[in-house]
Amino acid sequence: MITISLCMIVRNEEQGLPRCLASVGEIADEIIIVDTGSTDRTPEVASSFGAVLYEFEWIDDFSAARNFAFSKATQEYILWLDADDYLKEKDYKLFMKLKEELPESIHTVNMQYNLAFDSEGNVTSSLRRNRLVRRSCNFKWIGPVHEYLEVSGPSFRSDVCVSHAKDKEHTDRNLRIYQKRAQQGEVFSPRDQYYYANELRDHGLNEEACRYYETFLTGGLGWIEDNIQACMKLAECRERLGDAEGAFQALCRTLQYDSPRPECCCRLGAWLFERGRLQAAVYWYETAVGLPSLDDSMGLRNAAYSTWLPHLQLALCYDRLGEREKANIHNETAIRYYPSHPSMIYNRNYFREVLGDKYEELQT
Repeated sequence: MITISLCMIVRNEEQGLPRCLASVGEIADEIIIVDTGSTDRTPEVASSFGAVLYEFEWIDDFSAARNFAFSKATQEYILWLDADDYLKEKDYKLFMKLKEELPESIHTVNMQYNLAFDSEGNVTSSLRRNRLVRRSCNFKWIGPVHEYLEVSGPSFRSDVCVSHAKDKEHTDRNLRIYQKRAQQGEVFSPRDQYYYANELRDHGLNEEACRYYETFLTGGLGWIEDNIQACMKLAECRERLGDAEGAFQALCRTLQYDSPRPECCCRLGAWLFERGRLQAAVYWYETAVGLPSLDDSMGLRNAAYSTWLPHLQLALCYDRLGEREKANIHNETAIRYYPSHPSMIYNRNYFREVLGDKYEELQT
C-alpha cells in the first residue's frame, strides 16, 4: 500500500475545510496545511484533524504556495485538494482500493473533477486533473494564478472522482493579480492570455476579454481544448456586445481545431433557432446527440450538451415544424436524463393533450 501526503493551501476556510478533511479519512497518512493569512478559525480546524500547519506569506502566487506545501511532504505520494473539494463515500472507497493496488511504476494519477451538479445530483460539468503524484519526481506547479502541475512519465487514469462544492462568493482576486502583472509590463504566456481573458469575461469586461481571446487564438500555441473553449467564450462576449454575426463566426471557428464538440453544436443550434432557421438548428442538435463520448479527454465537459439539452431543443424544433410525434420522442428521451426538469414535464403534458390517443401508443 502506498503512503500519501495530503498537501493543501488555505485561507479563511473554516466552513469548508472540515468537510474536506473528514472526507479523506484514512487515505492521507499525513496532512500538510499551508495557511496564507487566515483571520478566522482555519488553523484550529486544521489542527483538530491532526494536520501539520505552516504559515506562508501571500505574494500573489499560487504556485509558490503550492510548491512550498509540496516541499513539506514526507510520504511516497502527494495528493492535493482545495478546501471546497471533497470525496463522496463511493469515491473514498475507490481511493482506498487505489491506494492498495496502484502499480509501482506510476508517476501521476489523474481523476475526474466534478465541478457542478443538477438538482438530482447528476454531474453537469467536469474535467480531469492530475491529483496524485510521486513525491520523488519533484513535479512543480507553474504560474502565479490558474496554476497547473507540470507532470511527466507513466500516468494512471483513475475512476476516483473529486467533487467540488463552492462555499465562498466569487471574488476579483485572480483578476486583480492579472491586472497587476499586465500593468507591470509582463508578457503573458498563451495559457495566461486565455485565463486572463476568462477573468475579464467573468467580470463583464467583454471588449477587453475579446482582445485577449483573439490574441490567444491567433498566436496558435494553445492547447486544443483551450482553443475550443476560447472560441465559445469569445462568441459569448461578442453576443453580449451585440455582435451576433461575430458570435456565429467564433462558434464556427471551433471546427478548425478538432471534431465538433456537443456544446458548440448546441450553441450553433441555438443561434439558428433564434433566427427561425429550424431545419438548420435540427442538424446541429442531432449532431450533438450523435457525437462519440470524449470521456478520455482532460478538457472541460458539460454532460447536458450531449444528453438532455439537445433532445429538449429538438422537441421544441420539431413541434414548431409540425412533427409532434417526433418532438414527443425527443422530449421523452430528454426526460429520461432529467426526470424533474419542469420544461420536460410541461412538454409531456402538452404532447399528451395534442396527440391524444396517439400519445399512449407512442409510449408503448
